[in-house]
Amino acid sequence: MAQKATIYKVELSVSDMDRHYYETHNLTVAKHPSETDERLMVRILSFALNAHENLEFSRGISSDDEPDIWQKSLSGELDLWVTLGLPSEKIVRQSCGKSNKVIIYCYGGRTAEMWWEKIKNSTTRFKNLQVIIFSEKDTSELEKQASRSMRLQVNIQDGDIMVSVDDKIVYITPIKLKTDV
Repeated sequence: MAQKATIYKVELSVSDMDRHYYETHNLTVAKHPSETDERLMVRILSFALNAHENLEFSRGISSDDEPDIWQKSLSGELDLWVTLGLPSEKIVRQSCGKSNKVIIYCYGGRTAEMWWEKIKNSTTRFKNLQVIIFSEKDTSELEKQASRSMRLQVNIQDGDIMVSVDDKIVYITPIKLKTDV
């Protein structure tokens, strides 16, 4: 019998001074049996970094043809495609063809750096692609904050991120490996 997803309830308050976005989202997040707490927290952080009223989690890890997070226009077009981890060159190419904007959030330390070295030359033609990496130290600290019921406050200013969960604060400095044009 297949294991079922674990449900997490998240109250996510986003104060994004860079985009002038201030909103609270009550999220129900399904954690796939194969998903780690680190990946779950990176997924929630990625949601916060792109927060919008039309942004939503997709089937993600349980589906090969969907991103982890997406935003569709009112007419059903894909405005934003957010993928976590280290996708293949083929998936990057297909994603960039399907959506107006694609963001890949990488994590995993040296493995992520090696992935980028291997794939970066093949991504230069994609003007709608951003690639951002989180340090292993940052995501490891974030992972420690995971619980089935969370209240997160995410503050974003000048590209720097402060995540507070209860009385703990995690500072995250994303590194942009590739920016869209």
